[in-house]
Amino acid sequence: MPAILCPSCRKLIDSTEKRCPFCGQLRPGMWGFTSKLRRMGVELDFSKLIVIVCVVLYVLSLLSEPANIFRVQGMMNFLAPGRQAGFWFGMTGGVLVFDYGHWWTLITAIYLHGNLLHIFFNMMWVRQLGPLVEDLFGPYRLFIIFTVAGVTGFLLSSFSGTAFTLGASGSIFGLLASAIVYGRRQGSALFTRQFLQWAVILFVFGLIFPNVDNWAHLGGFIGGYATAYLFSRRLDSREGLGAYLGAGICALLTVGAFVLQAWTMFSFYQG
Repeated sequence: MPAILCPSCRKLIDSTEKRCPFCGQLRPGMWGFTSKLRRMGVELDFSKLIVIVCVVLYVLSLLSEPANIFRVQGMMNFLAPGRQAGFWFGMTGGVLVFDYGHWWTLITAIYLHGNLLHIFFNMMWVRQLGPLVEDLFGPYRLFIIFTVAGVTGFLLSSFSGTAFTLGASGSIFGLLASAIVYGRRQGSALFTRQFLQWAVILFVFGLIFPNVDNWAHLGGFIGGYATAYLFSRRLDSREGLGAYLGAGICALLTVGAFVLQAWTMFSFYQG
């Protein structure tokens, strides 16, 4: 069997070892699957996958209400899917989460966007920050941070009284927060300051421009910071069984959320 690097101590060991002889990590090779899972995480390119899913859902939401494609609503609402499309595809907010019990929309809404500028800037930030966070924490942890930050952002937004909301910006603030955590743990003041400045600038833009969910930004930042802090307790740690399981759970919850949304809409219109 091939040799691997223990995900805990980074020492070279046999992939079939039941326990790392150097640090005691249980099943460091995960029965030979560690190398395959690590390679799959790199090949999947979560940042690119997130962009693809968001763009596909945005196009589908536009096509579901074709009249909105040709409706001129101003620069800030150019090519904006209607409220009905948002309801169909899984937007979230206090009304849907607390009044209707659609808790899964805390996940589905991460991948939905309200207009062309909204998705353009959000995807630009995902492509900018995603590869960086992947380099710092690993691909599976990137997906966990993205998911947790999005959920905590929308949860805070819903508690704050926001009726309807959607978008990946809460998750993006979570990615910014994770970079800040890494810089602080590494003792790099310049690195930390750069991403903190970006976060402040984006917060200020959110206060200036209308219809921006600042509560989701704040909640996403808090969720991303807390998650990254847990991952960075040991600076020399690498992705292992916990990261693989966590990302798998996030993936299952995401797919399950969209399945639940589709079933709910089907049942609603059938009933």
